[in-house]
Amino acid sequence: MPRRWRVAGINFDHMHMGDNLRFAHEHPDVDVVGLYDEHPERMSGAAQAFGVPDALLHTDPDTCMRESAPDLVILCPSTGTHADWVERIAPYGKPVMMEKPFAADLAGADRMTAAMRANGAPLAINWPLAWYPPHVTAKRMIDEGAIGAVTHVNYYDGNRGPLHHVEDKRETTAAFRTGEKARSWFYSKAAGGGSLLDYLGYGATLGTWFLGGAVPLEVTAVAHVPDGLEVDEHSITVVRYASGLCRLETRWGTFSDPWTHQPQPKCGFEIVGTDGTLSCYDYEDVVRLQTRAHPETRVVPVDTLVEPHQNPVQYLIDCLANDRPIEGPLSPTMSRIGQQIVDSAVRSASERRTVPLLA
Repeated sequence: MPRRWRVAGINFDHMHMGDNLRFAHEHPDVDVVGLYDEHPERMSGAAQAFGVPDALLHTDPDTCMRESAPDLVILCPSTGTHADWVERIAPYGKPVMMEKPFAADLAGADRMTAAMRANGAPLAINWPLAWYPPHVTAKRMIDEGAIGAVTHVNYYDGNRGPLHHVEDKRETTAAFRTGEKARSWFYSKAAGGGSLLDYLGYGATLGTWFLGGAVPLEVTAVAHVPDGLEVDEHSITVVRYASGLCRLETRWGTFSDPWTHQPQPKCGFEIVGTDGTLSCYDYEDVVRLQTRAHPETRVVPVDTLVEPHQNPVQYLIDCLANDRPIEGPLSPTMSRIGQQIVDSAVRSASERRTVPLLA
């Protein structure tokens, strides 16, 4: 009989907890053995959807960890508390999957890595875009030399706003959204809110993946904070590499959500290489390729993802079962480069100047 893997979900601040618990629930070798949140009502939807009994719902995280004895912990706290939560869970010596972004800042990211290393357990940072077939297909084609050496990446991504949906992408009502900005951590500067911190890490980390781990030289960013808010809803970052410039744009307030209807501009990536170009847009079933031999744009069907590379839970269970290292965007090493870019962008936007990449 295959081994059963025990998974616990800790903290429902981020609505992606529902997506991640669905991956665990649907994995044939995984049992969801405990959920924690200080607000019981935030667990109720997921508990009902995935058949988690009341006895496995906890309002104390240490009780949840002791009684559930998980093999893997999924953390979905507010960005500003990522480091605090990893330091709280790390002493249990269990592998942790932190939902994106890595951290509120580079110091927090380093605290997380140090805490997990000190307790002998691996840390993964989940970037949902890393599991989208168009982006995985683009990376395969890059590695196969389809466009030569990547020189720059353009990225645009976001959604209508974090209050338009809750866990498992369930749509909210206008009544729910009315006045919710004043209460939501997504709109709190102290909690790590704002579109830049929410979405720039995607572009910075997957961009680093497409660029083969390249480290930039300097960063220039501007962010728009609407009147009456503490945080931005729109940011544009230009990252300078030895090979050229990358543009990374984040937006809360797209015309539509990309998982229902692609907005314009489209959400996703445009990747330029020495011998061609690729475009890979979120949720689409094709990528578009240009090469010197075929300068006309060709449509290429996306790869069909197979286990254990369809979602982060599959991937991490496979890594744990086979003692494989965590690689790619989920690795703390690559995510740290993305965090350096994010931190540099935050400083650049605040000081209204170009800054060298923060170390």
